[in-house]
Amino acid sequence: MQSMEDDSPDVTDDHNHNYCGSSNQTYLTSQLSEVTPLHHPGTLSAPRGEPGFVRRSSRPRRTGGSKFMDSDSFSSECSEEEGTDGSTATAASAEGKSTPDLTSKFLLNAMAVEDYRNNHWPNLEKAIERLLVHNPTDHISVSYAQIYSYVYKCVCQQHSELLYMDLKSKIVQHLQQVSSQLHAVPPESFIESFNTALTKYIASLQCIVPVFMYLNKFYIESKLNRDLKQDLMDLFADHVAEKHVNTLMPLLIKAHAMPFEVQPSTMASVVIGLHSFRPDWAQLAPALFSSFIPQINPPAVESLLSDYAAHDQKLQMELSMNGFPRGDQSRKRANDDS
Repeated sequence: MQSMEDDSPDVTDDHNHNYCGSSNQTYLTSQLSEVTPLHHPGTLSAPRGEPGFVRRSSRPRRTGGSKFMDSDSFSSECSEEEGTDGSTATAASAEGKSTPDLTSKFLLNAMAVEDYRNNHWPNLEKAIERLLVHNPTDHISVSYAQIYSYVYKCVCQQHSELLYMDLKSKIVQHLQQVSSQLHAVPPESFIESFNTALTKYIASLQCIVPVFMYLNKFYIESKLNRDLKQDLMDLFADHVAEKHVNTLMPLLIKAHAMPFEVQPSTMASVVIGLHSFRPDWAQLAPALFSSFIPQINPPAVESLLSDYAAHDQKLQMELSMNGFPRGDQSRKRANDDS
């Protein structure tokens, strides 16, 4: 028993039974002395007469399982105690970090736009060209799923505005070529050529609009409050129909005065198309448009019923004189007008 007491280190006991060993105090002093030389703008200097010790904070410290906290957590705690100087240092460090973040975002956006220009749009442009110039009766090898995938990626990568502008620019370029070709068409075949251009364009839109549905839904309708199909139809009206309406209208009026000089289906397609572009054009030839579109003329008046009947009889006589028989009249009642 005596030997064990001699081998034990010097330990003193105060009235609260707190044991203070000289060796433990030496160990703590030596370890803390290794921490204090790490100078930091927020580190507090040790008070005089107590080298090796630092001023303790009243708040508990979390060291994450280690005996001593690292220099970053130590300096941040000290900076909070200092007040203004520590806040300035924190703001400066935050400002220094924001600059690289903005630069990286700018570079990422630039890379995304470059990827759109080099990869996505060239593939979409080729597909649009095929859809615009193909014959509606011919088969074309275009992967609609692949086009839709490209459109989906462009919209998800925030390229909706670029894609919308590029799409319209490409279609305007095509329509300008169509208008130039119509200028070279002779008058006797101008109506048929205009109808062919209009029919092919409408057939192309029936393929283009569905594959750009994602762009239409999440950008054109939601942000622009417009519709893709109507916008593309307006492009045909602006760059083709308005350029040739002054040439087309007299030819339509002449063809309407001479029945079957132009196929009725062709006449109906052109007149209905013009009315869908600009309803005001119906006022240029009310008799022409009223033959294919209802409610162009004003409502019928009871006092003019006799005039309407005379007009119908005149039309029937003109058809009979031009070789169009009225058909079998044997089952017609005797008291009816012949």
